[in-house]
Amino acid sequence: MHWKTLLLLLLYSNAQASMCHRWSRAVLFPAAHRPKRSSSLPLNPVLQNSLEEVELLFEFLLAELEISPDLQISIKDEELASLRKASDFRSVCNNVIPKSIPDIRRLSASLSSHPGILKKEDFERTVLTLAYAAYRTALSHGYQKDIWAQSLVSLFQALRHDLMRSSQPGVPP
Repeated sequence: MHWKTLLLLLLYSNAQASMCHRWSRAVLFPAAHRPKRSSSLPLNPVLQNSLEEVELLFEFLLAELEISPDLQISIKDEELASLRKASDFRSVCNNVIPKSIPDIRRLSASLSSHPGILKKEDFERTVLTLAYAAYRTALSHGYQKDIWAQSLVSLFQALRHDLMRSSQPGVPP
């Protein structure tokens, strides 16, 4: 094979691998990789980088959250809501996690076929989506409650499966 053809083939396969790698990063939460222009949200934000931030995220989730008619999430506790990290929390909840049943089902399907363990930010966003689905389940009635509950169970199963995989030795991230 001519060396130019071989080089072209290698470059093409490298470009394909890079495109596939980028796609696999963006598949679970595409909005994290293309934030809205009006948002101050950084590209691919992560809320928990330390134990203190994990505890704060837990406090946000335990605090009473409010979901407006346009599906915007806010923290009712004024003291918690005034924290800088609360602004990041609202941005991730309002701009990154899926909030419609079709989008959550798409996420669940992607999670069920996701190879390896989830990255920290994908796990975090899945937990936030799970919390959102739990709030929506609690606020829903009748058939809608059943649909939200099914989404909640799917997300829980995906997280449980990921935790089980991550506890196995030799499983690549």
